[in-house]
Amino acid sequence: MEDAAHVLSRPSWRITKAIFKTRMELFYWCLLCLLLPLTSRTQKLPTRDEELFQMQIRDKTFFHDSSVIPDGAEISSYLFRDTPRRYFFMVEEDNTPLSVIVTPCDAPLEWKLSLQELPEEPSADGSGDPEPLDQQKQQMTDVEGTELFSYKGNDVEYFLSSSSPSGLYQLELLSTEKDTHFKVYATTTPESDQPYPDLPYDPRVDVTSIGRTTVTLAWKPSPTASMLKQPIEYCVVINKEHNFKSLCAVETKMSGDDAFMVAPKPGLDFSLFDFAHFGFPADNLGKDHSFLAKPSPKVGRHVYWRPKVDIQKICIGNKNIFTVSDLKPNTQYYFDVFMVNTNTNMSTAYVGAFARTKEEAKQKTVELKDGRVTDVFVKRKGKKFLRFAPVSSHQKVTFFIHSCLDAIQVQVRRDRKLLLSHNVQGIRQFQLRGKPKGKYLIRLKGSKKGTSMVKILATTRPSKHAFPSLPEDTRIKVFDKLRTCSSVTVAWLGTQERRKFCIYRKEVGGNYSEDQKRRDRNQCLGPDTRKKSEKVLCKYFHSQNLQKAVTTETIRDLQPGKSYLLDVYAIGQGGHSVKYQSKLVKTRKVC
Repeated sequence: MEDAAHVLSRPSWRITKAIFKTRMELFYWCLLCLLLPLTSRTQKLPTRDEELFQMQIRDKTFFHDSSVIPDGAEISSYLFRDTPRRYFFMVEEDNTPLSVIVTPCDAPLEWKLSLQELPEEPSADGSGDPEPLDQQKQQMTDVEGTELFSYKGNDVEYFLSSSSPSGLYQLELLSTEKDTHFKVYATTTPESDQPYPDLPYDPRVDVTSIGRTTVTLAWKPSPTASMLKQPIEYCVVINKEHNFKSLCAVETKMSGDDAFMVAPKPGLDFSLFDFAHFGFPADNLGKDHSFLAKPSPKVGRHVYWRPKVDIQKICIGNKNIFTVSDLKPNTQYYFDVFMVNTNTNMSTAYVGAFARTKEEAKQKTVELKDGRVTDVFVKRKGKKFLRFAPVSSHQKVTFFIHSCLDAIQVQVRRDRKLLLSHNVQGIRQFQLRGKPKGKYLIRLKGSKKGTSMVKILATTRPSKHAFPSLPEDTRIKVFDKLRTCSSVTVAWLGTQERRKFCIYRKEVGGNYSEDQKRRDRNQCLGPDTRKKSEKVLCKYFHSQNLQKAVTTETIRDLQPGKSYLLDVYAIGQGGHSVKYQSKLVKTRKVC
């Protein structure tokens, strides 16, 4: 009799299920009603970065500050380190499909899904009326529930069940590394929703070609675009650190949202909207929210600021091949491809790839012959390497360097030791102490203006060098009073050594371009580049007294009112010539 009475005193299984369902519905709707006023207005959150946690509403993706997960919508939220958060959602009928997807956006997450159960006993007063909301929530929080799934890591992980019982489901998330963002999507109609684009059978990103500054990527197209006719856009992400497993992880890094102001962390019973825990007076709330502005990195020890990583994101439409350019040679890069449903703004990641770009082409080293002039062209900002290895033993090595246009940088090393480093414009001579079996490496670095032309001579017998010596002043002087309609008289300085000098003239018109001027300034272009008709004369002269080492010459048979470019060349023993500074002169129009 006692057993029968005990059985009769317990509600039947169906009554228990009905009471359970009623309580869950009441809890769900009461909780939603309490939270709606909070989410219906722009709510300032207790944040270390206002932009990071402010409410964002776009399509079905929005910042979520309640404990209720909507069915069929992706929510974005955040976790403080070592502070778990719980979310609830209702399954109203048995045998309902259920899908829950959790996307970590920065740090690894620990999360578990459980089915909550209420005690079978009715309320204490025996009335059968539901308990107050706070008491119900406390009951459901205290009850352990049945764990359905758990995961720890930074992968996009999901729980999928084709037939789930009705009840209240709890999702608990925890970050043990740092404050972080995450996204959650839950639906009871996973087959019809399909908000995330589907991956192809081969989800890998393939590297099809690698260059010094380029990498070409290819991937299989998503069946979502071809079969479901949904709008798909592919986004390529490039960085030097690692591959990303979700687009929100990329966006978190790019926006710098992982930089927070250090603040007290809320406890389990801490209200997220209680600003007093952050030291802000309650009477100021609603009046001035300027304290929520993004913190300055200069605040001091209470703030840490992490610099943004170097990430590039390029969205390319529906193409499934892309060449990444402007990369650095011999550098490893990581490549990720994300397909985005442009209707829902929800994305799926391909399996990323990585590749190292090729090295710069090794510079060809030019061998210098003892006593022979070598012409070298150096690109703008470029470099050229030359090597000089004297055959016989030597006491001294002399380098004659003639920079024909702009200044270049010259470095000479022997056995990897730097012997000299100079900027050279015009002609310079460097003499170094020799070393048995010494090998010299010369580096020429071009200017920022344009391609440089250099003549270089290395020799162990400097007395027989081919470079002519020049006076300090290499200008050509025009005597204005002696200028007529058909002639001009000029003068230039010589040296103590007997030297051959040749003078040339060239008529130039009004269309004398900058390129022509630059070419004519090239001191290394010798008489062999000039027309025979431009030659005026050649002569020898010198003087032991440098004050008297001056020569003059009158250039005749010119046209009235015309402009002429005058050039003087000093010719060395080996035939190498050096040009004086060009002079532009105009004859008189009326005489």
